[in-house]
Amino acid sequence: MHILFFTDNFPPEVNAPASRTFEHAREWVNASHQVTVITCAPNFPKGAVFAGYKNKLWQSEVIDGIRVIRVWSYIARNEGFAKRILDYISYMVTSFLASLFVRKVDVVIGTSPQFFAACAAWAASGLKRRPFLFELRDIWPESIKAVGAMESSWKLDWLEKLELFLYRRADAIVAVTNSFKRNLTERGIDAAKIHVITNGVDCTRYTPQPKDAELIESLDLEGKFVAGYIGTHGMAHALETLIDSARILGAAPDGKDIVILLLGDGACRKELIANAQGLDNIKFLPSVSKDEVTRYWSLLDTSVIHLRKSDLFKTVIPSKMFECMGMGIPILHGVEGESAEILNKHEAGILFEPENSQALADAIMRLKTDKALYAELTQNALDAAQNYDRVHLARQMLNVIEATGKRP
Repeated sequence: MHILFFTDNFPPEVNAPASRTFEHAREWVNASHQVTVITCAPNFPKGAVFAGYKNKLWQSEVIDGIRVIRVWSYIARNEGFAKRILDYISYMVTSFLASLFVRKVDVVIGTSPQFFAACAAWAASGLKRRPFLFELRDIWPESIKAVGAMESSWKLDWLEKLELFLYRRADAIVAVTNSFKRNLTERGIDAAKIHVITNGVDCTRYTPQPKDAELIESLDLEGKFVAGYIGTHGMAHALETLIDSARILGAAPDGKDIVILLLGDGACRKELIANAQGLDNIKFLPSVSKDEVTRYWSLLDTSVIHLRKSDLFKTVIPSKMFECMGMGIPILHGVEGESAEILNKHEAGILFEPENSQALADAIMRLKTDKALYAELTQNALDAAQNYDRVHLARQMLNVIEATGKRP
């Protein structure tokens, strides 16, 4: 079977969409299928093309047996709605044109969060007369409103109509949460064609390991209890909560040896650094490559996962939760809803109220001082990771793809 996959994020980018697509596609290739990915020049999250690549009309390479076609797109940082939409639309157009040169395809997949990739996939599937599968990673454009990036308007109404059009035209939908499936069925989408396959973890990469001695020395973390956030510094993440917690811990008698580490990039990073001026117990590190990121995960005694307090985010499951489990890192989870239910089920961390800096500071202090609880959560996280092994999840999705591809 030849699988054609549209996504605007792919390695060497290290965000959740890139990792999920790559790790799934790698397993499909291992199962003797042909996979072609159409993406753009790697540039997320800085909006700058990675070294070794150019933003040109056509580039092609093979990564772990996956044929990767990179097309030109208008590249912009998170500099406003109009520029981001131009970025998405330019990729939609050039990726569709590139698909004209990909022959003998059996099924076409488009992934969100932004669904212009799915638009290109739908158009390509129609032209090639092959089934279209929509991978739903985010309820977009509803998430735009949730973070306050744009107020309700005719533009968002139009995007929602386009969203529903794609759901209806899809031969199958793979959603990453049960909440997303409920959202779609409540809006009239046939539940029978919606399959839930959560995010997961590459258990060959994310495994328990000692703290990286070189990084401990270079970052002056010897003897420190490190609470860390690794990921995008965006509007949805409300990371000012971590800065406020650092202030609280810095003033506490027992908090002097606690450091909060934030690694990554995004639209809010500069503002966060400015807000943290004067704090000596918080460190900001730039994004690192996929090959390097586990070295930085190893530094963490506990991982903080956080999203803005919003009903929409009750429906999401942050993929980094599973990476923490694989590494055996207890989780401090500031996200409500389905992901909190998963954490509670496996008892792999502590829940705290989103945007509540005092609750986060208290949870960090509790993990630092309660050794028995810390050991229990660590073991529970490792046990839980086996339920979300990316190899198993990729095979589940492949079953959906094969069933979809066999349709006339």
